[in-house]
Amino acid sequence: MIKWLVCVFLFFSQLGHSATLLILGDSLSASYGIAEEQGWVNLLSNELPNHRIVNASISGDTTGGGFARLPLLLVDIKPDYVLIALGANDGLRGHPLPLIAKNITAMIELCKKHQVQPSLFGMRIPPNYGRRYGEGFANLYGTIARQSNVPLMPFNFDEILISKNFILSDGLHPNAAAQPIIARAVRAFLNSILAPNIVAKRAPLAPGNQ
Repeated sequence: MIKWLVCVFLFFSQLGHSATLLILGDSLSASYGIAEEQGWVNLLSNELPNHRIVNASISGDTTGGGFARLPLLLVDIKPDYVLIALGANDGLRGHPLPLIAKNITAMIELCKKHQVQPSLFGMRIPPNYGRRYGEGFANLYGTIARQSNVPLMPFNFDEILISKNFILSDGLHPNAAAQPIIARAVRAFLNSILAPNIVAKRAPLAPGNQ
């Protein structure tokens, strides 16, 4: 009887956290300028309570910094999936595109080496950095995703970028009102890459959370 109860407990414990998702990002996912509970990562966690979402994002981080931190995170967190949401700070600092690509590709390869499924969060930088560099930067993510054969979440947040209602006073970072929009987009993306039993079947984020 005791053995049977232990087996049942272990079974439901495994169901309790179907997967662990590690988010490796910068200020966009680190709730910069707003309360942590208002950030899109926290909103996503609330929508997927049966799954473990670990936010390892640091404001100001670069692809080089992410690559340096990733080995220990993979060992400590033991994620099933990693969402790489880095590169914006590299772009804002004018880092060479080949260097950015090299760092992101290295992170992808490291995840695969640990039998972890990596995916990419596409990034963009403001147009004042020049059309050539800006377009090259934006296209970089699609190229890496194709070459590395990983899922890509395009940066399709024009409604945020063109409205002052969704941007902090610094003109760069999304405010609290923009966070549910990002959370919905990320959740839709996760629906397309995670196993059917991973993503909880729940209603979309309520209008009241916007």
